[in-house]
Amino acid sequence: MIALLLPLLERVGLIILLANLLMISPFYKKMMYDRTSPKVRWVLIITFSLFAIISNFTGVLVPAPFEISNGGVVNLASHTSIANTRALTIGMSGLIGGPFVGFFVGLISGTIRWLQGGTAPYTYFISSLLIGLLSGLAGRISLRKKSYPPVWQGSLCGALMEIVQMLCIFVFLPDKRQALALIQTIAFPMVFVNALGTGIFLSIILGTLKQEESTKAIQTHDVLELANKTLPYFRQGLTPDSAHQAAKEIQRFMRVSAVSVTNRKSILAHVGAASDHHIPAKEIITDLSKEVIETGAIHVARHKSEIGCHYPNCPLAAAIVVPLYVKGQVAGTFKLYFTDAQQLTYVEEQLAKGLGDIFSTQLELGQLAVEQGLLKDAEIKSLQAQVNPHFLFNAINTISALMRFDSEKARYLLLQLGNYFRSNLTSTRQNLITVEEELNHLKAYLTIEQARFPDRYQVAIEVESKELNSALIPPFIIQILVENALKHAFAGRKTDNHVLVKLSNECDSIKVMVKDNGQGIAEELLAKIGHQVVPSARGTGSALENLNRRLENLFGEQAHFVVYSNQQGTECQITLPLNYQKEES
Repeated sequence: MIALLLPLLERVGLIILLANLLMISPFYKKMMYDRTSPKVRWVLIITFSLFAIISNFTGVLVPAPFEISNGGVVNLASHTSIANTRALTIGMSGLIGGPFVGFFVGLISGTIRWLQGGTAPYTYFISSLLIGLLSGLAGRISLRKKSYPPVWQGSLCGALMEIVQMLCIFVFLPDKRQALALIQTIAFPMVFVNALGTGIFLSIILGTLKQEESTKAIQTHDVLELANKTLPYFRQGLTPDSAHQAAKEIQRFMRVSAVSVTNRKSILAHVGAASDHHIPAKEIITDLSKEVIETGAIHVARHKSEIGCHYPNCPLAAAIVVPLYVKGQVAGTFKLYFTDAQQLTYVEEQLAKGLGDIFSTQLELGQLAVEQGLLKDAEIKSLQAQVNPHFLFNAINTISALMRFDSEKARYLLLQLGNYFRSNLTSTRQNLITVEEELNHLKAYLTIEQARFPDRYQVAIEVESKELNSALIPPFIIQILVENALKHAFAGRKTDNHVLVKLSNECDSIKVMVKDNGQGIAEELLAKIGHQVVPSARGTGSALENLNRRLENLFGEQAHFVVYSNQQGTECQITLPLNYQKEES
């Protein structure tokens, strides 16, 4: 028995080596998570059938009177048997793939063994089928639970399958004394080796999958932590400051050579290698990034030439460029760079793809929050007559004073004040209103202001065509521009204060112009108007910035807000896509 045990252990070592090589493959790792699909079952049948055939041809000869030999095993002589690890591979196929896989592996392996010949070869055909079916039934229990049996259960099953083979030898061999002698020679070594081999085989699979799950858990933890770290930055939008902070966090977690974040036109941040020429605020210099922005697809460059950086001594050798989406449109990219191309692996590709989805979601959430904030701010601005006690008190005082000597005008102003507030409440619930509604709101506001300051302001309103009255525009945009002119343009001047409001149709766009003949805007402040807060003695200076951001969020690149100014006055122009209100049937 000892003489047989050692050669069998060598054969088991070969099967275990093959199992290790198998589980290194990402294809088989993935397959082990989905053992119920027909495709995976046939792959398992082919794989374990090859293992079983190898077991048949690497067995140990046991010729009568059953002495161990290492002779040829292709064509066995009569009265010759072979001790091998066939039952181990058939049993493992059933434990992993269930009865279907176990039966076919047993059928193929048993057929090969029958063709090899020897003493009553049909015996091993029958035992192979029985082992495949019985191990498959045992494997089906764990298969339904989408798990694997513990190692001890696998070892026990392996021992029992070999005992089934011993029973078949005793039942189907014609000469019972010969059968008992053969069983006495091979039973213990084969049962032991089969139990040991099945346990080791299972432990390799379980260990590999556990390690894979641990790796995924660590990666998931890192990704979630990175997402948590970058969330405050990406929710601010793609700005140079937020992009720089996010790029630093990405490089720290991903351990790459460099990280870059861009919008559609320029580099917002670059951290790491090649910072000397990949400079923020410059236009995008790599052809790879331009291609990603155009196609909206992830691109992987495994060679320096594929990156397309035209700087002669650029150290970047490989890159992954991932598009960042906002509302279905490419808003920018983030790029992972490597100075050693071999560092770019499949894992980095998958992580970059997942991070791209997360960062895009963060940007969308940030923009949604901005839009909600802007809408709320627009509501506050539009209702400032309610919130701002000065406007309300001044209007009430004006009406109260008029009631003593012109009650009819006081009544008219009171109605206009009501119309103004009603318009505020109605318009804040909509993203778009008609030009006619906006102008009615403006007129109510002007009526109250001109009652307070009679003949101080002359505001003219020109609409190019009647059709424009049903065009859709964001609420309060004209009123904010006119109010801004009345507050800031004339600097205490009491006469000759003119404001022109003009709406026109230009190439399928609606152009809103508000022009005054005031003192103009200082040159150093003009570039900031509409892009950042410009505080003044009469307010926070955020009205035009919020207006511009609201236009960008509603219409994107289709909206334009431009301010021209000199010593003769200021002109504000808003250009929007021309859409008309649909008629209700």
